[in-house]
Amino acid sequence: MLSRLMSGSIRNLEREYNCTVRLLDDTEYTCTIQRDAKGQYLFDLICHHLNLLEKDYFGIRYVDPDKQRHWLEFTKSIAKQMKSQPPFTMCFRVKFYPPDPAALKEEITRYLVFLQIKRDLYHGRLLCKTSDAAILAAYILQAEIGDYDPGKHPEGYSSKFQFFPKHSEKLERRIAEIHKTELSGQSPDTSELNFLQKAQMLETYGVDPHPCKDVSGNPAFLAFTPFGFVVLQGNKRIHFLKWNEVTKLKFEGKTFHIYANQKEDKKIILTYFAPTPEACKHLWKCGVENQAFYKLEKSSQVRTVSSSNLFFKGSRFRYSGRVAKEVMEQSAKIKREPPEIHRAGLVPSRSCPSITHGPRLSSVPRTRRRAVHISIMEGLESLRDSAHSTPVRSASHGDSFVPRSRSLVTDSCEGGSAVISDEIYSPSHSVLPTPVAEHSLELAVARQINGAPCSIEEEKESEAGTPISGDMIEFGPDGKVLNPDHSREAGGASSLGEVEQVNKFVLSVLRLLLVTIGLLFVLLLLLIVLTESDLDIAFLRDIRQTPEFEQFHYEYFCPLRRWFACKFRWLVGLLIDT
Repeated sequence: MLSRLMSGSIRNLEREYNCTVRLLDDTEYTCTIQRDAKGQYLFDLICHHLNLLEKDYFGIRYVDPDKQRHWLEFTKSIAKQMKSQPPFTMCFRVKFYPPDPAALKEEITRYLVFLQIKRDLYHGRLLCKTSDAAILAAYILQAEIGDYDPGKHPEGYSSKFQFFPKHSEKLERRIAEIHKTELSGQSPDTSELNFLQKAQMLETYGVDPHPCKDVSGNPAFLAFTPFGFVVLQGNKRIHFLKWNEVTKLKFEGKTFHIYANQKEDKKIILTYFAPTPEACKHLWKCGVENQAFYKLEKSSQVRTVSSSNLFFKGSRFRYSGRVAKEVMEQSAKIKREPPEIHRAGLVPSRSCPSITHGPRLSSVPRTRRRAVHISIMEGLESLRDSAHSTPVRSASHGDSFVPRSRSLVTDSCEGGSAVISDEIYSPSHSVLPTPVAEHSLELAVARQINGAPCSIEEEKESEAGTPISGDMIEFGPDGKVLNPDHSREAGGASSLGEVEQVNKFVLSVLRLLLVTIGLLFVLLLLLIVLTESDLDIAFLRDIRQTPEFEQFHYEYFCPLRRWFACKFRWLVGLLIDT
């Protein structure tokens, strides 16, 4: 009896496993779930734990043993998606950034988005100029430590907090000045809302860059935002395509293609190369999900997307969730008492509370931390070979950026270029302690370089150098038209993937045809030898004496030979007469 109970309990343990999810405030949620549980079950558990109803903007992220990041698919089994052995560690993050955070119905949702954007700001994914950086940091201070109090906040108190990867003493003084004089009396929820409204107007709001290379081998970063698809290269944003302009996203191996129709029926194709096929597939799936979420009117319009072409079978994927418009409509129906929010106050250290976990960075001398930044200035080369969707490093910022309204945010290209940042941050390792639990999200931050172009300049709408026609025009990531007259080599490289696939198919067909013709020719020679020659070889004699061969010889071969002889004589006579 005891052995039966023990064996039954062992079988139950084998059907269950522990799962740890790290939340946006760096607390951890651990649960035990069934081995066949799907992603939706775990996601619902977390949302219930957070008392979150507007949950469609969020997702669960994990890293596989090959250090490739993925979003957990809610319709599939968790155990089948994870390539490692339990217990599993994942992270709860914002997956789809709200186009207008101020329109979110509940304060708890805005608070979680606030934590995500604060994390983006710290890790350099959200770029801004100096004046905007000071305002954003001051909003964080006001939201998390309240009004300025001379008794609690001595001179230089803002320097004890780390809001960005790196910043100057001048910026620290400016942050303290704004906090003291302009934000007094603001409640935490008001400061968070003002922070979100300010961040939403920045060019890189909602950007999670994927490292790639263009057709010339130059590094670039692709990203999907609430307003469209962007390409970052060097210190500029070189491409921006609105979601209603993007017609197709496709990948083949490491090659990623973006098809778009712009104004005046101008069609373009952008081609980039990911570090690995897995990274390219992750990039493609992120693009398919973002396009469906932000572009479609109803979830019933979602269709299964395939990366296959005429000759080769590819991957199939379908977004399984509500779209942005439906989420907003559903949020408007929420009627309940606002849930209580437990905010974590800022601890005076050189780290951001939403980033650190375990020992605080205050134990690391400031001079040493600056030396760490300086000692790894060459980190960008490591980043370019990363298989992660790697954060972009931030910068100190200039004052020439012109804020845009939400209605004009997707048309920012017009009217000339606007400098977002005038000082480039060098890529650097995060000096934050990163426990194993964070492996599933911040691995690229803690163990790899997470740098990138740190100042992004608005792209220019240069119509003068762009042909306007209905023909297919292929663009390189530098914005130049790739055509035989101007850049034959670049144009050939941009379509290299499809041309190679077609060439391989044609060569395989020709090879099969030649082999077939060769076999038929050999069989014809053997048939002639068997029927017409007088060779007295043992195996030929045995074949000739078989009943099947004799029947074939007299019923098929002899009449066919007489027909060919007759036609040949007729053709010869016709030639002689003419």
